[in-house]
Amino acid sequence: MLSNTEKELIVQIWDKMLPVAEEIGSEALLRMFTTFPKTKTYFSHLDISPRSEHLRCHGKKIVQALAEGARNISTLTTTLAPLSRFHAYQLRIHPTNFKLLNHCILVTLACHMGENFTPVAHAAIDKFLSAFSAVLAEKFR
Repeated sequence: MLSNTEKELIVQIWDKMLPVAEEIGSEALLRMFTTFPKTKTYFSHLDISPRSEHLRCHGKKIVQALAEGARNISTLTTTLAPLSRFHAYQLRIHPTNFKLLNHCILVTLACHMGENFTPVAHAAIDKFLSAFSAVLAEKFR
């Protein structure tokens, strides 16, 4: 699905995003909550207002998970198994929501990376996010 060049590019991108993980992740989440308001229902117990601690903390966790997945792309299913079980069995997150977040992550990366978000980078990240969300959705029934 991904060439070696794309895999390397994906790791480079997520490694560059780690220092600003809170910002990238919380912006993507806020974009999702604004664009797709029904996704807020999974976070009703948290303060998800702009710049809130809960939003920044969860956003950081998302970016860190993406970076870890990128570094372990060959074993993505094994790497993400605990997250997949947690999101399916405990949180009961419907898989459609992962696709919505993927789109918001792509837009957020495009905004932050500017001209470095080339068509090649866009395509590679899009494929990676699709694989990532497919693995997260595996356990959902």
